[in-house]
Amino acid sequence: MTPTDNIYDVVVIGSGAGGLSTAIAAARGGASVLVVEKADVCGGATAWSGGWMWTPRTRFAHAAGLHEDRETPRTYLEHRLGENFDAAKVDALLDGAPEMVEFFEKNTALQFVPGTHVADIHGDTPGAGTGNRSVAPKPVDLRTLGPDVAVLLRRQLYETSFLGMGIMAGPDLQGFLHGTRSVSAFAHCARRVTRHMFDLATKRRGQHLVNGTALVGRLLRSALDSDVDIRVRTAATALITDESGRVVGVRLTGPDGAYSVHARSGVVLATGGFTHDLDRRRELFPRSPSVTEHRTLTPETTTGEGISLGESVGGRLDTSLASPVAYCPVSIIKYRNGKEGVFPHILDRGKPGVIGVLADGRRFVNEALGYHDYTLAMMDTVPDGEEVCSWLIADQQYIRYLPLGMAKPFPIPTLPYLRSGYLQRGKTVRELAEKIGVDPDGLDKTVAAFNEGARDGVDLEFDRGTTAFNRASGDASNPWPNPSLAPLEKGPFYAVKVIPGSFGTFAGLITDASSRVLDAGDEPIAGLSAVGVDQASVMGGHYPSGGINLGPAMTFGYLTGRRLATQTGTPS
Repeated sequence: MTPTDNIYDVVVIGSGAGGLSTAIAAARGGASVLVVEKADVCGGATAWSGGWMWTPRTRFAHAAGLHEDRETPRTYLEHRLGENFDAAKVDALLDGAPEMVEFFEKNTALQFVPGTHVADIHGDTPGAGTGNRSVAPKPVDLRTLGPDVAVLLRRQLYETSFLGMGIMAGPDLQGFLHGTRSVSAFAHCARRVTRHMFDLATKRRGQHLVNGTALVGRLLRSALDSDVDIRVRTAATALITDESGRVVGVRLTGPDGAYSVHARSGVVLATGGFTHDLDRRRELFPRSPSVTEHRTLTPETTTGEGISLGESVGGRLDTSLASPVAYCPVSIIKYRNGKEGVFPHILDRGKPGVIGVLADGRRFVNEALGYHDYTLAMMDTVPDGEEVCSWLIADQQYIRYLPLGMAKPFPIPTLPYLRSGYLQRGKTVRELAEKIGVDPDGLDKTVAAFNEGARDGVDLEFDRGTTAFNRASGDASNPWPNPSLAPLEKGPFYAVKVIPGSFGTFAGLITDASSRVLDAGDEPIAGLSAVGVDQASVMGGHYPSGGINLGPAMTFGYLTGRRLATQTGTPS
């Protein structure tokens, strides 16, 4: 290897949505680009995500007849983010998101589908959208992406799949939810499962990519087509600076040992945050002194190297956000081989016929709000000194037709989940309460009160089912008046224990609106940028809509790559 082999215009550390978006935009702009990834596969937490990106005002919204000006989504964010609203960064996101979608749709293998009916979470907030503000990756067959992508792509997270088969929100998911109630839905399920089994038998992995794996797969194909050099099993150990303090390269350790690479235009941190850095978690995550109180859905490689590298040259971690972490309620499944899985409760909480309760047997939140809201409410309501947990409660009618955590509806048997203790069952509400250690009188009263309102389609305690987001999270085929509400009446009754978890961190390095890392004097550190969750969240630690991690990651990555490409040959 000659010295010039390790000189690039742009070096990107990390291979999630933010890193790959940066790399592709820079390479398409004429820059030579290296992406390094310390894991043996690419994609990070992006590959295990739902793949949705919050991107208002795109071509897809216009095609659907929605022509919003920037002020409408801006108003929504201004109200939701409050004192954490950063006008410059929000404007950069809102202006850049349509450009990002247009760029990838026109120039790369990344193609999108619109979130036609995906509403913002807080529908009663001024400026809230009821759809067409988000996009997701179009499903794709891994075979069409090529073997060079297959060897690099992180596999689907088992807990969010059916036997390793990803299921996409929308018609695909609805087909599975109604597989025993509709001939056409059953046929859809049969086709998908048959194809998946064939792929497992012939390829040893599913070939139909959806959600995060489709996003990463399409980004990898686009990066390789753009001549981006991708090196896995390669960790960044230090940043290299010149006499002026400008970042000019990275020290790496890979399969061939330790070496350095130089970056003429800049280095970009995109390592995926610090959800597996236990020391930072103890310091920043509330009520999380050890690993057991908080279970993250990110790969074990998200240990905060990007943050540490940034700090080593004067960058600062933003600890002023409303929340340092993007929360999600999770349950822990124990497998027969002794391993544990973490399941995110995204889908089930808003379905008709399920409620969430604390140890006193009382509800504490509108269960159909966002996963971040549910977890925050759980943490805020459980008294200090008590275990932060809740229980999702459902009846036999619910279990027959809808999923409760890992437990799938009929005809998938629930017995394995009952045997493992993941799923608890009681003939009556009181018996169930006694089994799970919840106050029987409290749960009895809660279920009775909830049932009374649910029969009339109202939630007298938390107004569940009153917004577009709540109702879309429900079940349109629900026979009761509100798609988000149904009484819990038919025993036996079931419960799953839920604890705080996360999709990633909000706390990241402080940057300007151009994603340049800032020093203690709020001046850009020359040659250093941060994107994805290595960059402090533009949402200020709030979760106003689905896709507010990946949308900004893709957008600021695109803008950063484009900026660095224009500076090729000129130190930034």
